[in-house]
Amino acid sequence: MFRLSSRLSRQLLTWRPWAQRPASPVREFSQSNFSLLNPAEKLEEETLSWYSPSDFYPVKIGEVFQSRYQVIGKLGYGGYSTVWLCRDLQQHAYVTLKVFERNSEEGQRETEAYSHLNSLSIADHAGARLIRKALDSFQITSTEGNFRCLVHPPLGMSLYDFRTQLRAKVLPEKIVKLTLVHLLLALDYLHTEAGIIHADIQERNIMMAIEDNSILSDFEEEEKSNPSSRKIAGDRVIYASRKLKKTKQHGRPTLCDFGQARFGAQTYSGDIQPYIYRAPEVLLRMPWNEKVDIWNVGVLTWDLFQQGHLFYARDPDKKPSDGHHLAEMIAIMGSPPKEMMQNSVYAADFFDSEGQWKGTIDIPPVSFEKLEGNLDGESQQLFLHFLRKMLTWNPEERASARELLDDPWLRSP
Repeated sequence: MFRLSSRLSRQLLTWRPWAQRPASPVREFSQSNFSLLNPAEKLEEETLSWYSPSDFYPVKIGEVFQSRYQVIGKLGYGGYSTVWLCRDLQQHAYVTLKVFERNSEEGQRETEAYSHLNSLSIADHAGARLIRKALDSFQITSTEGNFRCLVHPPLGMSLYDFRTQLRAKVLPEKIVKLTLVHLLLALDYLHTEAGIIHADIQERNIMMAIEDNSILSDFEEEEKSNPSSRKIAGDRVIYASRKLKKTKQHGRPTLCDFGQARFGAQTYSGDIQPYIYRAPEVLLRMPWNEKVDIWNVGVLTWDLFQQGHLFYARDPDKKPSDGHHLAEMIAIMGSPPKEMMQNSVYAADFFDSEGQWKGTIDIPPVSFEKLEGNLDGESQQLFLHFLRKMLTWNPEERASARELLDDPWLRSP
């Protein structure tokens, strides 16, 4: 049966069996025999330009939260959280604990998105199983403030790590297609059933399900026998992350990280997306909807399958530049619709009243055909036709996730 979590989000569901086994004993972890790192050198989350010690809760290996989740080791960190492998002492299972920054807006947004997802009836939709689940949520209260936490099933390496470990640094065509089918199924569920826009689709937010659970028990044993390196910074410990062992048994690609997700309205405004993945309407400061996710998939597809990014969006000094980004878009897609430019006040900095480019930046002499380097003939034409269904100026002209699932290139052997 299911019970409502009594923590921060009461709609998050946690499985409880009828016959409850006794809780596992708390693990013992060595408080010595570890490498002590130079306290003057920044480590992991400390390298973030906005890092402040008071904004990150000082999780400790061996610590137990909610009398239930014991921290086994550090899996990594992100822009607004640290991530830890834990043992659920009640359920006798490994889980992942995500601890957000103090009073994190992204943490609140992600918790609300998962609460909304868990409030929905379990739909008979393949995409629902391709989205990371939230098992529980709670808050850590300290003198520094409140820190939201989410509990997830563990997942393996990210799509970015999977791709970059390959010698070619790009995925084979068959793997690209398989990945996209899973991603589009997840998006179709989010867009049509849940009414959620992910707004941050990138390789690091797509992770492989774990098929070989031994990599989790191996992680724990390694932490016991060879404790993680760490540094002492004042009254806190900052740990170096430990990677899960490599495995050849990768599970399904799973969409994660809802810290930028939106739901509850038809259109939204404001900056979203990794800079080089930003859709034209976001770049031009216009209202946007779920079609920003479709744009993201188009640019992501290129990055998975081609050498280098489709857009770099930087000036000669390597600083982010909207002008260079728009010039690159024109090179790939041609001039934007006049009507679209007339609806953006910001567009007047780059386009005249007829929608023609007036920027001081030259349009690069490139095209899809010149840049695409893996295919030729009909295969290349089908691939580029697939991309052009997603990479359009006008969001209304972009195909939906469901329509893209029937694309000839995606379905070709």
